[in-house]
Formats: sequence, structure tokens, C-alpha cells
Amino acid sequence: MGLNIGGKIEKINGKELSYEQFVERYLKKNQPILLTGLMDGWKACDDWVNENGEPNLHFFSAHFGDSKVQEYPTYVPYTTPTFFLDDWLNLYLDSHHMHSDPNLHNEKAEINCSDYRFVYMGAKGTWTPLHADVFRSYSWSANVCGKKQWHFLSPSQWHLLFDRNMKSSVYDIFDDVSETQFPGFKKAIWLECTQEQNEIIFVPSGWYHQVHNQEDTISINHNWFNAYNLSWVWNLLLKDYKEAKEYIDDIRDICDDFEGLCQRNLAANTGMNFFDFFIFITLFSFANLTQLHHLCKGHENPILVSSGKVRHLITNLISIRKVALNMKSFEAFTVENLSSFLVENCSPLSDIRKFLEESKFIELCVALNRTYGMIDDQRKQSSEVKDTSTSICTKDCLLLNYLKPDFGYLDFSEACGSKVSGPKDLIRIIDYTFAKLSGMGNDWSTDLLTELNQHEMSVL
Repeated sequence: MGLNIGGKIEKINGKELSYEQFVERYLKKNQPILLTGLMDGWKACDDWVNENGEPNLHFFSAHFGDSKVQEYPTYVPYTTPTFFLDDWLNLYLDSHHMHSDPNLHNEKAEINCSDYRFVYMGAKGTWTPLHADVFRSYSWSANVCGKKQWHFLSPSQWHLLFDRNMKSSVYDIFDDVSETQFPGFKKAIWLECTQEQNEIIFVPSGWYHQVHNQEDTISINHNWFNAYNLSWVWNLLLKDYKEAKEYIDDIRDICDDFEGLCQRNLAANTGMNFFDFFIFITLFSFANLTQLHHLCKGHENPILVSSGKVRHLITNLISIRKVALNMKSFEAFTVENLSSFLVENCSPLSDIRKFLEESKFIELCVALNRTYGMIDDQRKQSSEVKDTSTSICTKDCLLLNYLKPDFGYLDFSEACGSKVSGPKDLIRIIDYTFAKLSGMGNDWSTDLLTELNQHEMSVL
């Protein structure tokens, strides 16, 4: 059965694309793109490729042949392109474990991946079966050498890949797919792409894809998510939670902690559960609020507070708020269930003030500040407009402020008390902050509240 090819993935020179253009055209619209011109100066492109353009296996065996762990901090083979820097998943995992449950967290647990940054090596003819990426994350894949053929199917057509019971999906799109088992498959309309050496492909959330190595290939890959696809992650967790719950529903009446069992199964099957995800978005809420505080404290200059960096942080918080609105009605987030989880796992959310002073949280704040600083630099270079926001304080002063948080008008205890007891508290904190910021009397506050209300209505 031949595939119905509807078109090719657009190819564009990444040097001619601004960060805002990438966000508007591809992140927000969840569209794939093939990018050139973004791998200049990568050591990997020199070290990992021999003079014939083939994988330099001798280099790998000589430098990493005896390695058992990833401990090469002085060797930097590549630089993450600016378009992909806003990577909440890997920023989080650099300083936190995904799971607090000691029964799930151990050094050998496959689900406790230290991060989602990979190097893939594949000989000519090898291939990756049809799949959508972990957590329904974005991914980017940079070909250091070799050539790959990609076939993509948009999320609007994913149902065509499954059987009548929506349980099993097609494994190989080039196999003799049974029309009886997969009656919708032949209706699928695919996009295709050939990725050459020194090209990077952006894979959006929820797009199924199958990849074939047409030559011996080495690629660098990241899975990642942020404000623009956070809802995709929650929707996957919700789908997998419902399936996990359905499978064991017959033991509900004899199980002392049925909800806890559902959450443990969800973490084992998907890589995180509701509680892991809630802690994750709460930490990023506070990290973004920390950035806002240091940018806006003591400044009423409309140019400053309407800067790209500030609007970026506000967009992040609006996205988190929208997801929290969808989470708040679930049984897992009743006061009883969540409080029990926080106590059992010694969660930092049980004491906000203590949590804000923890070194891991400070590391996350510093990393997020560095990330948005680099994005802001690219934004200024593209627009050639100078922004005074970087003059608020020096890096040393900023780091010192992080070490001794003083939120002033952003007094979280005023909004929710001393701890976060669920999505409702998180929403209350974000709303409280927005109200305080809007009271600064700047022109952008009206736009902020309008955008917030639009998101509220879209959820309701």
C-alpha cells in the first residue's frame, strides 16, 4: 500500500528567522520545519565526521570508549540553537529528579532519565518505528553527518493510525498494513522530508513520525516542552491516567489507596504522574514569578515592563494557569490526597518560604534567567532595538538577590498561606501576582487582563 504524500516539510535558513517568527509560525501553530545554518562552529561537526563525511568512529572509541556515565563537562560538542533554549524539561532535570517517590526514584530506574538530550547513531538502512515523542514533547534533531528520510502525520489525523478499539497503532508505515485491522490508515495524508548533513528538524507536539537512515548517520536530539506545548503534556497524562484507571477499576473496592496506585502506575508507564507534573509547573511558576519580580521591582517605565522578556514570562504564567484550571477538578488534587502526597514525599511545596531558599530552586531560577537573557539578546539583534531591561542589575547582583528572595509586593503567603495545597492555590498565586502587576499603572496591564480573560473563557 503506497502512502498518500500531501507535501514536503518547509526548509528555511535559520539565520534569517527571528525568535518571534519561529514562535509565531512554528511553536504556536505546532508546525514542523527544517532549518539550515544553525550548526556553524559545532565541535561535533569536526570531531565526529571524517574527511569523507562519514562517522568518525575512531574518535568516539578513543575519547569515550571506556565511559560508563555521562561525565564530560569540559567537552562541549554543540550549542543549543536559540529557538530551542526555552526548554523547561531539561532545565528542571538538571537540578531535580522527576519523581519524589523513593520507590520510583533509583539510579537504575529507566523512567528516571537524567535528562532528555541524546546522541543517536544509526547505520544505513536502520530506522525508527512510527511514534509520537515522549510526553508529547517537542523535539529537535540535528544531523551531524548522514541523511535521514522523515514521514510525518499531523495530530488531527492520529486516529487513522489506530485499530477499531483505539488500542493498537501501526508500527511500520511501509509494511503491508491490514485494512481490516487499521481501516483508516489509507486515508492518512503524510508530509515527507529528507534531512541532510548540518540540517536541524523541529518536530512539533503530537506529530507521529517514522525515520529512516539513508546513510550512516549521527544526530544530536533533545526532547523539550515549555509554555507553548504544556497543555499537550497534561492531555497525555490525562489520557494515560484514564486508561490506567480503567485497567484496574475492578479492584477499587478492595484497594486501600486506589488513587495512589493509579498515580504509581501512571508514573511507571508514562514517566511522570499528576503529582510530578503539578510540582513541575509549580516550580516553574515560582521561577517565572521570581524573574518578574526582579525585572519589575521599583520600575514604572512602560518601555521596561512591556519588554520582550517580561511578556515572555507573562505568557508562561498564563499557560501554567490555563493548565492548572483543567487540573483542579481531579480526585488526585483533593486536599486529602495531595496533602498526604506532600507529607509522604517531603515535598518542598509544603513550606513555600523554605522552598524559595533551596539551592535547587535557586539553580533553576539562575538557569531560567540565563536562558531568557540569551533569547532576549537574539531578539534585540533581530530587531536592532535596544532594551533597557538588562540594566536593572548586574549578574552578580541578580544572583545575590536570588540567594535572598525578597518578593515585596509579591507576598505569596498573602495569596495562599504557607503552602501550595493544589491547583487552586497555584491559580490564586498567579492571579494575585497579575493583580499586583496591573496595579503598577502601566499601559500593558489592560492587554494582560484581556489575554488572561480570553484564556479563562477558552477553558470554560
